[in-house]
Amino acid sequence: MSIPEMDWTPLWLTMQLAGVTVVVLLLVGTPMAWWLAFTRSRFRTLVEAIVALPIVLPPTVLGFYLLVALGPHGLIGGPWKDLTGSALSFTFTGLVIASTFYSLPFVVQPLHGAFEAVGKKPLEAAWSLGASRLDAFFTVASPMAVRGYLSAVVLGFAHTLGEFGVVLMVGGNIPGVTKVLSIAIYDHVEVLEYTQAHFLSAMLLAFSFLILAIVYTVNRRLPIHVS
Repeated sequence: MSIPEMDWTPLWLTMQLAGVTVVVLLLVGTPMAWWLAFTRSRFRTLVEAIVALPIVLPPTVLGFYLLVALGPHGLIGGPWKDLTGSALSFTFTGLVIASTFYSLPFVVQPLHGAFEAVGKKPLEAAWSLGASRLDAFFTVASPMAVRGYLSAVVLGFAHTLGEFGVVLMVGGNIPGVTKVLSIAIYDHVEVLEYTQAHFLSAMLLAFSFLILAIVYTVNRRLPIHVS
């Protein structure tokens, strides 16, 4: 089958969005997962429920509230506009923020499980040898939790690739700015361009299957660390 003529900008924009979102999620999700794994706070259950909300919440509902929050008078968008003079809604930056919320559980939960599996004993051994808490995290806990990091990166990236409801609510359909792959597929279907829609959908399906197959294969070959 020949490749149909189409605009490849949505594909490039989607890859950019997924890549940036995963980096942000690792920076935000790692300390959050660490705290959840070892805290005894009474608020742990509440935080776990908040993190898991995007799994059960309809994307349009999450997208609506994010749109309100990121709008020019919103909790996040208002101060941002006062600081920068520009809005967050219907921008690539707004999509990154929305995607971070949307894919949060797919990064935090694998890391949470990995850190729990590591446990405190290896860390206590490193502390007894004079390592700082930060040094013990990077030299002991993180290498032992590599399976969790791999799963978090792949699941976060793949989940962001398939976004539709959230990105449509927060970013709209602006070519070259917020028109990602899922919205491009919808646009092709809407005007009965099934060849283009099928090609993009099949490409996304094959890519998602491939990266999931790779992560399962690699995870089976990596050692399991249990405290």
